[in-house]
Amino acid sequence: MPDSARENLEAALEAIARHDGAIKAMITVTAEQARQAADAADRAAVEGRWLGLLHGMTMAIKDNIQTAGVRTTSGSLHFKDVVPNQDALVAQRLRAAGAVIVGKAAMHELAFGIRSYNPVSGQCCNPWDQSRIPGGSSGGSGAAVAAGMAQAALGSDTGGSIRLPAAMNGIAGLRPTHGRVPNHGSTPVSASYDTIGPMARRVGDLARILAVIAHGEPGTAPSPLPTSAPDLGNFLPTLHDGVAGLRIGLPRNHYFLDCDDDIAKAAMTAVRSLEAQGARIVEVDVEGAETTHQWATIQIYADACAFHGERLDRNPELFSAPVLDRMLVGRTFTAVDYANACRARETWQRGLARLYQDIDILASPATPSPPAPIEEDKSLLEATKDASRNTYAGGFGANPGLSLPCGFSSDGLPIGLQLEAAWWNEPMLLRAGMAYQAVTDWHLAEPPLS
Repeated sequence: MPDSARENLEAALEAIARHDGAIKAMITVTAEQARQAADAADRAAVEGRWLGLLHGMTMAIKDNIQTAGVRTTSGSLHFKDVVPNQDALVAQRLRAAGAVIVGKAAMHELAFGIRSYNPVSGQCCNPWDQSRIPGGSSGGSGAAVAAGMAQAALGSDTGGSIRLPAAMNGIAGLRPTHGRVPNHGSTPVSASYDTIGPMARRVGDLARILAVIAHGEPGTAPSPLPTSAPDLGNFLPTLHDGVAGLRIGLPRNHYFLDCDDDIAKAAMTAVRSLEAQGARIVEVDVEGAETTHQWATIQIYADACAFHGERLDRNPELFSAPVLDRMLVGRTFTAVDYANACRARETWQRGLARLYQDIDILASPATPSPPAPIEEDKSLLEATKDASRNTYAGGFGANPGLSLPCGFSSDGLPIGLQLEAAWWNEPMLLRAGMAYQAVTDWHLAEPPLS
């Protein structure tokens, strides 16, 4: 481990210089700003001062999150020259806690796809196999952490955009409860789904970042949730309390169906590892899970069309063809469709409230199949639907979800375990993740980069 923040940063910048030409995980690198921040952290340490929970931690920020004086493209030709004059709230909080920002991470164009291609920086590749996608839309955040370009990153998750790239890159990623973290200064897909969250190898790092960026804005949470997030308090001392007595739900329906054998086996082995530490396994039926994707699609796509309406009408040529085709599906839905989706979401959330009276955590594969080839024949619509089958339910519920690396496929591709909980229970998920990483080392594996 480097002895100083500057040494830590230079290792990250060296990894960017060596590998990012091939992986394309970064859209903009802010080396000089990062050096200034690292040197400030080292001066503070010499003077006996601590800058905060993230003192000296190298971080990348997904490029749909505003950074003052640094372009924020959202991976789109519509925004390729946008340079904000202020930081998003989460970026302000990272800097105030001592983080060293190495730059802006690549993403799928407008956070609207699984492949993490955008016309500004090109196709981001999976560090474990550069012919495969890194997941999306926060693929650059996941790839950057996996390749050693940053210790951690921020992503955003609408229907799986943190959890999926975390799983596909062999790192951990947390989607907080909607409303836990402010979306201020982030280009939206769907305001009632989007959630900014942390990505890192170690769950302990996720916890520290969450403690820094949490505290949402009033009125951001949908029914049946409170209108503002309850205070997290100081949950960090409880991270090592283990999982003894926790009830882990193992779904009989939907989540393991049509799942790749390697992935199903790795997820089950991970669940049994938690059971060996004192958790209790409870088989459950998750009523309505099979329909969450279709209902969430109506809301997410319609919301995206509403936000980008003027751009769709005036400059459709500035969208890539796959994103344009997928987004325009949102204009095929009617107001009645949207109303029915709203009612379905309320029903789903009430069902989750009942489910989490009987269990504490729901466990499943984060994604049912390995990272797809970049050159696959499926449309972006089909590819995203296939990969996000298990993660859309969490977006629909607005509840928190944690993806943990739990093994590798026979082809050497990372596998992720998804743990979900009732609203505002991020500390419990993180505690379970800490317990799992204490007895496994999947999160320490490094991709075979030259």
